[in-house]
Amino acid sequence: MDEARRDTAAQATLAARESYGKLLAILAARTRDVAAAEDALADAFAAALAQWPQGGVPSNPVGWLLTVARRSAGHAAARRQTADRSLAIVQMLEDERNDPALDGFGDDRLKLMFACTHPAIAADAQAPLMLQTVLGLDAARIAASFLVVPASMGQRLVRAKRRIRDAGIAFVIPEAEDIPERLSAVLSAIYAAYGTAWDDVAGADPRLAGLADEAIWLARLTVQLAPDQPEALGLLAMMLHCEARRAARRGPDGAFIPLRDQDVSLWSRDMMAEAEAALRAAARVGQPGRFQTEAAIQSLHAQSRMTGERLHGPLAQLYDLLARFAPTTGVLVARAVALAENGEADAALSQLDAITGAETYQPWWASRARVLWLCGQEAAAREAASRAAGLSSDPGIRGFLLTGGYRDVPRQ
Repeated sequence: MDEARRDTAAQATLAARESYGKLLAILAARTRDVAAAEDALADAFAAALAQWPQGGVPSNPVGWLLTVARRSAGHAAARRQTADRSLAIVQMLEDERNDPALDGFGDDRLKLMFACTHPAIAADAQAPLMLQTVLGLDAARIAASFLVVPASMGQRLVRAKRRIRDAGIAFVIPEAEDIPERLSAVLSAIYAAYGTAWDDVAGADPRLAGLADEAIWLARLTVQLAPDQPEALGLLAMMLHCEARRAARRGPDGAFIPLRDQDVSLWSRDMMAEAEAALRAAARVGQPGRFQTEAAIQSLHAQSRMTGERLHGPLAQLYDLLARFAPTTGVLVARAVALAENGEADAALSQLDAITGAETYQPWWASRARVLWLCGQEAAAREAASRAAGLSSDPGIRGFLLTGGYRDVPRQ
């Protein structure tokens, strides 16, 4: 592949990454067939790779992709000769003529997200379906986020898309009184998307480029839709606190830098201020929940690092509360570490041992290394760190673990 073709392929890939969810939302909202919309988009991206090297990248690549995808969907509907779907395509092509500026991305994406939370769709498929359709993650990535076998996740997603089509689920934002009961799945999907981007600490996976920004954008959009929902505010606050520290998480050589060693001058004060404002607004509602608690933990981490004050006790209490709201593997692992840092390493080790099915979960081994070292079991800690390093594809994290980064802070 020559240089021009490689550059064109890179631009097509970037357009796909940045616009996938927006375009799919527009197409699916009109056709009510997520799988057909995905096929049309695949045709459009293939056409871009074939045509852009000869004719150049269009001035509006997203508009070009949408036009081609709409026409592909129209051809497919004609071949199927399905009257109802053809009428939807006619309306979609009319939208193309009347809406060349591609307005309404936000509304369309929210409509798609809420369509994925329809009661007719299995609860365990709702958040994964949003991750794939709105944010473009593949089944393998989604399966890893939910600790599920990829094949099972793939089947779950196929069934959910078929359900949307067969049940004729409307792509609309629910009435105000119905939003709270369907909001949980939306927030879970945004949370999982941000977590996936956060795990790619080195930014090594081009498929995840911009995903953290997308998740934060969707969280802000959700808060605008439901400003009185404290958990939406809590999720936004949590992500902003984490994102504020992104520039400090790596050294110039790509080395992983844990929170305790980060240069706080690199933290974004604007993001932290927005996070604290959102957290205060959530607290005023007086309905605590999972994401508010996670935001409070991140806020306390920031306060401790910036002031030098040891806040291990309050952190351990917050993690106990979080475990009651969301006793997930990740939360239980984090709670054990917080307990160990609060001087109860033996109890923390017992908590880690009680977590079932975590043997392939990298954070469990990394946390185990830290807790074992705090227990004085140095050989076992080195072995756990080695196991954690083996489960990570990130050179910076592997180096941190294998060189004993987990023991940089003295034992209490």
